[in-house]
Amino acid sequence: MLAVNYTELRGNMKKCMDKVSDDFETLIVTRKKNKNIVMISEETYNNMMENMHLMGNETNYKWLMESKRQLEEGLCQVQELIEVHADE
Repeated sequence: MLAVNYTELRGNMKKCMDKVSDDFETLIVTRKKNKNIVMISEETYNNMMENMHLMGNETNYKWLMESKRQLEEGLCQVQELIEVHADE
């Protein structure tokens, strides 16, 4: 996690944005009166929103945890997929 003040951000906007998007860094922009801003990449944001949706629903959460348990206990099978072409 990185932190810069507003003046630093304004002077180094491209560098800061590249760090956030290319290196998946979280950037805190410090402001007066503790009105800070957090900058994350769109990809990070989308992943976070998807995780919140999946984990926020109790049924989804239980299903995911059960699947995780089965995987950790080796209760899974590997299947070879058959490729089907649209013209067939």
